[in-house]
Amino acid sequence: MSWTEEKVDKLKELWGKGNTASQIAEILGGITRNAVIGKAHRLNLSAKIKTRTATSNQNFENTNENKNIKTKRGRRNKFKSLIIEKDFEPENPKQLEELDENSCKWPIGHPDEKSFYFCGRSSLKDFSYCKLHLLYAYQPKGKKEEANEKDEVPEFIEKKIQSA
Repeated sequence: MSWTEEKVDKLKELWGKGNTASQIAEILGGITRNAVIGKAHRLNLSAKIKTRTATSNQNFENTNENKNIKTKRGRRNKFKSLIIEKDFEPENPKQLEELDENSCKWPIGHPDEKSFYFCGRSSLKDFSYCKLHLLYAYQPKGKKEEANEKDEVPEFIEKKIQSA
């Protein structure tokens, strides 16, 4: 396979528009993705492809940032409501065979030990874990999220939050 001037020009055009190497290879035909990447590298084309978000208007970026802020607030509040709760139902130890859709599947101990079991509390809708183990399993993204009202948070959960 040889690169003709026409194919090189088309490569430059498509690369500049932000198409992926796979898309460019498909459009040009008879060329692999790796060949496109290699030629782009040899032509010193920008490694930073303009993405669709970069080429769209600035309003889209602003709304996207606002969505992220709202999502973070919502996520923080969702987990805070779990943290504030002090009264968790007692464990209901279950073996693997006894687990069902509504059981917390958090393992307690090591599978090689005779005393190994699963938590067995009621799990939250759309999750595999109870409220308590959900705090361990799903860590907050990005910066640490500190609880404002530390008096209301049980000690063991407070330690977990600080180590997150």
